[in-house]
Amino acid sequence: MRTDNIQKKVEETVLSSYEAMYRLAYTYARNEADALDIVQESVYKAIKHASSVKEETYIKTWLWRIVMNTALDFIRKNNKEIATDTFYEGGQEDSYPDFDTLNALNTLTEKEKTVVVLRFFEEQKLHEIAEILDENTNTVKTILYRSLKKLKLMVESAKGANIKVRKKVFPGVFVSIDSCDTSCKDTFS
Repeated sequence: MRTDNIQKKVEETVLSSYEAMYRLAYTYARNEADALDIVQESVYKAIKHASSVKEETYIKTWLWRIVMNTALDFIRKNNKEIATDTFYEGGQEDSYPDFDTLNALNTLTEKEKTVVVLRFFEEQKLHEIAEILDENTNTVKTILYRSLKKLKLMVESAKGANIKVRKKVFPGVFVSIDSCDTSCKDTFS
C-alpha cells in the first residue's frame, strides 16, 4: 500500500512541477525540443523508479535530481555544442549585441549554474538546494555567492563595452535592465 501511495505522490508532484522541470531542463539544453525530451525522459524515470523513494518529503528533491542528471546525461550523450544566441536585433536603432542572462549562466560551471537557476529561477531555498545537490548548506551559499560575483563582473564588463543589458525571462521574452524597477536591477548588481 505504501508503494501505491508514493507512486501517486510522485505522479502528483510531476504534474504540479512540469513547467518548472521544463525551465530547469531548458537552462541546460538551451533548446525547446531537447528540453522537452529531457523532461519526458525524467518523468519516465521518476514514474518507473517511484518505489525507490524512501520518504514522501524527498519526492520533489528526488525529482529535481533526476531532471538535472538526465539533462547532463543528454548533453554528454549527444556530445553537441549547445546553441547560443549572442546577438538579438530589436530594430534599426538597436544594433548593439545584448547581454543575455542565460548566456552568462553558460560561463558558470554546471554546479554553479544549477545553484543559480534553482535559487533565482525556481525560487528554491538554500537548504532545499543543498538537499538536491547533496551538499552542505554553507557550501551551497559559497557556490551561490561566487557565481553571483562572476555574473556581476560579466554585467559590469558588458555595460563598460556599451552593450545593452537584458534579462531573458523565458525563451523569446526579455526584460531590459534599463527599463526595469530597482528590484530587477538588484538582481544584476
